Amino acid sequence: MESRKNWAGNLTYSAEWLHKPTSVVQVQDLVCQCGQLRALGTRHCFNAIADCPEDMISTEKLTKILGLDREKRTVTVESGVRYGELASFLHAEGFALPNLASLPHISVAGAVATGTHGSGNHNGNLATSVVGMELVKASGEKVSLSRETHGDDFDGVVVHLGALGIVTQLTLKIQPTYEIAQTAYTNLPVEALLAHFDEITSAGYSVSLFTDWQSAFVNQVWVKSKTGDFPETLFGVQKATENRHPLPDHSAESCTPQCGIPGPWHERLPHFKLAFTPSSGAELQSEYFVARENALAAFTAIAALREKLAPQLMISEIRTIAADNLWLSPHYGRDSVGFHFTWKQSIPEVLALLPVIEEALAPFAPRPHWGKVFTMKPTGYPKLPDFLRLRGAFDPEGKFTNAFLKSTILPSEPLPALDEQLSKEFRDAFRAKFARAQAPLLHNQSSPVMNKATQAAIQKWEQDKKRSKPSDT
Repeated sequence: MESRKNWAGNLTYSAEWLHKPTSVVQVQDLVCQCGQLRALGTRHCFNAIADCPEDMISTEKLTKILGLDREKRTVTVESGVRYGELASFLHAEGFALPNLASLPHISVAGAVATGTHGSGNHNGNLATSVVGMELVKASGEKVSLSRETHGDDFDGVVVHLGALGIVTQLTLKIQPTYEIAQTAYTNLPVEALLAHFDEITSAGYSVSLFTDWQSAFVNQVWVKSKTGDFPETLFGVQKATENRHPLPDHSAESCTPQCGIPGPWHERLPHFKLAFTPSSGAELQSEYFVARENALAAFTAIAALREKLAPQLMISEIRTIAADNLWLSPHYGRDSVGFHFTWKQSIPEVLALLPVIEEALAPFAPRPHWGKVFTMKPTGYPKLPDFLRLRGAFDPEGKFTNAFLKSTILPSEPLPALDEQLSKEFRDAFRAKFARAQAPLLHNQSSPVMNKATQAAIQKWEQDKKRSKPSDT
């Protein structure tokens, strides 16, 4: 039987039916036939954004590259195309995208829907390349969308969280191909980062900083440059003489070439090679974005939590992303700095730790990555009422609504407060309200990845509910 898990294995999808259409017509038929449904891409999300108890439509067989317009400099693809395959095609045709995420394994539609990003002071997230879309609305009608036809509303449909329909194709703006070289610097003093943050993040076309927060040094700085002109030292730190993996105990074989060797853009901008299993595997991921002007204060606030982070953290990555005008983009209206956390797959412990991080970042108005694990209620989206207006037009009966949307962006049908539902032991592990929606989907009872502590907590909660009403303790 086919696995119904996400890539990391922390989530077992609850859908009764998983459909794999091979055409837009089949997508339209499924949308008309199904009651509640969601789209599923390459399964790289760590939360329940794609889950639905009834039907899911996988885009894994919608992988055609439909057209390349050399004059307009656009490419049109089906929604299931992965960036790795698209990038190879574009490079062979003499074209490129402005940026890529760290993993080339993700689908175009999934990355766009969640505002997924790469790095670079002047590089927007991947959704900023979209100039046209086609989706199937709740009625089964196929709709073509563009800025020309939908005006400012187009900024509202691009990052859509799956709430508007099933995306079947996208058109992206492209540019002439280019080369990138990358190199790494190790053990950058934190005091140098705090004193020279702007210079360091401007050292290349794309810059990533990796840290475990456990010392007075940033573990690694990866600089990706179009010119390949790397200084021998970066604020006193020498260039690495061999390829590095973000995790010091991992082989760099899966990582894209470093050491200043130039190559095609799509073989350098991602951190990992398409031919290899991405990143670590058995992990969780979280990420929070703050305005660039708050980056150093946010860094200091997180660093103060180093002792709490250490038991669960594998590595953190810090990246910069340019502002955009997409309504539900985490980078809407502000140049951003992202603080990414790759966690061990200790689900209760991580979910208990996230509110501590979110509280520390609260003064800086953080926005979480839509596709990763968080417990806060996302705020800071002034165009959310306008997005909900669009949702009402595209999906008036809530066909594409799921628990994730109810707990994050929808003002109605609030989930029961966690403190009113769970025993004290369970609250200690899942004390944020969002965990009420996420826990059953992250820890499906049939999932072998659910550890004994979580099983015991859920069983105790169920027993307490049978014995008595919830207490106020």
